[in-house]
Amino acid sequence: MKSRPNIKNRYVLLGDMFFIFVSILGSYALRFELGPLFFQYLPSAYWMLGASIFIKPLIYYYFGLYRRMWMYASVQELRIIIVAVTAASAIISAVMVSFLSLELFTGFPRAVLVIDWLLSILLVGGLRFSLRMISDARSSSPIPKNLEKLRRVLIVGAGDAGALVVRELQKNSQMNFSPVGFLDDNPAKLNQQIYGVPVIGTVNDLSTVLDQYKIDEVIIAIPSAPGRVVRLVADICRVKNISFRTMPGIYELLGGTVSVSRLREVDITDLLRRQPAHMHDELIGATISGKIVLVSGAGGSIGKELCRQIARWGPSDLIMVGHGENSVFEALLDLKKSFQGLSITPVIADMRDRNRLNIIFERYRPQVVFHTAAHKHVPLMELNSEEAVTNNILGTKNLVDICVKNNVERLVMISTDKAIRPKNVMGATKRIAEMLVLQAAKRTGKPYCVVRFGNVLGSRGSVVPVFKSQIASGGPITITHPDMKRYFMTIPEAVYLVLQSGSMGKGGETFVLNMGDQIRIVDLAEDLIRLSGLEPGRDIEIVFTGSRPGEKLSEDLWDEGFTFNRTVHPDIYHLASQENLNGIELDVIVEKLMELAHNGDISGIISAFDEHIPGAQVRLTPPEDLTSIN
Repeated sequence: MKSRPNIKNRYVLLGDMFFIFVSILGSYALRFELGPLFFQYLPSAYWMLGASIFIKPLIYYYFGLYRRMWMYASVQELRIIIVAVTAASAIISAVMVSFLSLELFTGFPRAVLVIDWLLSILLVGGLRFSLRMISDARSSSPIPKNLEKLRRVLIVGAGDAGALVVRELQKNSQMNFSPVGFLDDNPAKLNQQIYGVPVIGTVNDLSTVLDQYKIDEVIIAIPSAPGRVVRLVADICRVKNISFRTMPGIYELLGGTVSVSRLREVDITDLLRRQPAHMHDELIGATISGKIVLVSGAGGSIGKELCRQIARWGPSDLIMVGHGENSVFEALLDLKKSFQGLSITPVIADMRDRNRLNIIFERYRPQVVFHTAAHKHVPLMELNSEEAVTNNILGTKNLVDICVKNNVERLVMISTDKAIRPKNVMGATKRIAEMLVLQAAKRTGKPYCVVRFGNVLGSRGSVVPVFKSQIASGGPITITHPDMKRYFMTIPEAVYLVLQSGSMGKGGETFVLNMGDQIRIVDLAEDLIRLSGLEPGRDIEIVFTGSRPGEKLSEDLWDEGFTFNRTVHPDIYHLASQENLNGIELDVIVEKLMELAHNGDISGIISAFDEHIPGAQVRLTPPEDLTSIN
């Protein structure tokens, strides 16, 4: 592809100087039709010309008309041109009235000011947009000689994103794509055209349109499309053996990880998309913008995405704290690439090292803290209970105490649905950690809160990477029970709702995210097999290893018998109340757990959990099978 030509702005300035002559003399000529009055008022034209040559370029420069690449001019640039020309004309008008009062010339036709304003908009705007047209013409790829080799593409979604996709396909013809039409469910768009490409039906017409127009590929260009729409398109295309791709979902775009014009293969997260709810971005901005923000566990899946979404709100400094140097370094490189002007400080630290945390807080003085650092792999924590206790509980206690000591304005802890009536060590440690945060909020009155949600797709140690590995090795996929269900959410959506929840916290709340409907694990496995181009049961077997004693077939997001209230965001709920240990009891159990962990007393740790955490049944957890998904 040819590079787009860049017309230097000094040539644009020379063009403006020429058009100032044309506009002013043209205004007088249009007003007096080159009659005797034209020459009578010509002295005032000279004064107006002299003032304009000096004033207009300065005003245009102030509004940035010489600091833009006009080959990318758009409606936004047109607005700026109109504002700049209007401001310049207003100043010229004031100057000419002043000249007239000083009797520097006799007589001045006011109408030429209006005519000059109109001509200036046409000439200044026309010059710049002609550069855009020339650039488009020179940068467009040549039309392929063999048109028969072009792949016929159908675009699902006739909105801004669909228009962007079509525009890119038309400009880059070496990609060998020919956009044939759009599908869109908005009846007002039917039979309309975008860049010459017609809207030929609705999504329900997909099957018929694919056959009628001999489509080679389908592109889903609706970032806000719910999973059912993506699944419908994917299923039909798979049956008809037609390639299909999508652009990122709206929460991926919010995270700044991808461009809206970047197409990719449909993956499992697309099939589970939900329609984005109304967003209250102003709350997030008020919480984060201009603040020093610290994220613990910044190298993990959730922590990394949190940093990415926090960065777009312009904190004064982003402190990335993590224990693994490689993961923090990779997250840092990723952020630096997307947010080059942002102040980012990577810090390697263990949450159990209280002295290290004290130094970090005294040095950087964070105002807002997001706590994601935790051991979360359920089977591994059953085998390493002491590590789970010291990292998840002691690490959280250290962080909470230091936040209180340093007067941190806001603390948001990321928790899990496994903390409810915990059946495993990981869930039990997270429930104790929740209590520590909520107790600090109650003690200080500060907006410290907990955000609880279920499984996130694609995070390290989650079900999707395990299934993909099993598929890559030829199977089988192992699942404990055919009726096993779990809540799932994509990482970008979960993180966005965490930011939203944290911004709403007043102190001591447990927020619960609306995870949608629980999904059968076997359905998830079958979807992944099909997205890999294989068939369940034929190419990849699914083996059920049998459910284990005390294992939940489905998960809970709040304690049975407790109520929850709606918040201003429809996907976020607030637990009205829940049973927690009081301050003294909590301190005692934490001390006891630390002593048991130090002594390696796993049986004592499990007994302590079951005795002190409401509804806990950790002892019922069977020996872990690290290869089966529950």
